[in-house]
This record gives sequence, C-alpha cells and structure tokens, in this order.
Amino acid sequence: MRYMLCRNRVRDYRTWREVFDSHAAVQREAGMRVVHIWRAVDEPNNVFFLFEIDDIEAVHAFMSEPAAAQGRTDAGVVDGEYHFLESGGEVP
Repeated sequence: MRYMLCRNRVRDYRTWREVFDSHAAVQREAGMRVVHIWRAVDEPNNVFFLFEIDDIEAVHAFMSEPAAAQGRTDAGVVDGEYHFLESGGEVP
C-alpha cells in the first residue's frame, strides 16, 4: 500500500476544507482516497492529510494539472508539501 502525506498552511481552514471536500470526486478519479485530516493544535491553519494512492505517476500528473493549481489558490493554500510513503513494516 502506498500513501501521500501532505501539509498545507492555509489562510482559513474553513475555506480550505470547503474547497478540499468539493474535489473529492476528482481525487478519487486520480486514485486518491482520503484516510485522515489533522490540524496542528497550536496552529489550526496548518493542515496535514493522508491519502491512500493507487499510482504515484497518476498522482503526480493530477497534482501538476492547472486545475489542481487553481484549486490550491481557491483554497487559500499559502505553502505546502507532499511526500510519498510506503509501509516500513508492522510495529511489534
């Protein structure tokens, strides 16, 4: 199983969340399924979220589309990062 862990610092969480949620169908079409969303306790406009993904190349293609960039702008993303992950094994 592969994942994409993301962090976005946003202007306003509620605005970001509305835009993020409105893109659920497009995310699923790109092979991305939201697993969880977190907010930093001391900085609630710093958002972390985890997707389970099917294909890294498909996600890269999705993330580089102009519509995805516009979505980040519409959502008020100030900065962000993402990382692709895979399991390192079970914890004993």
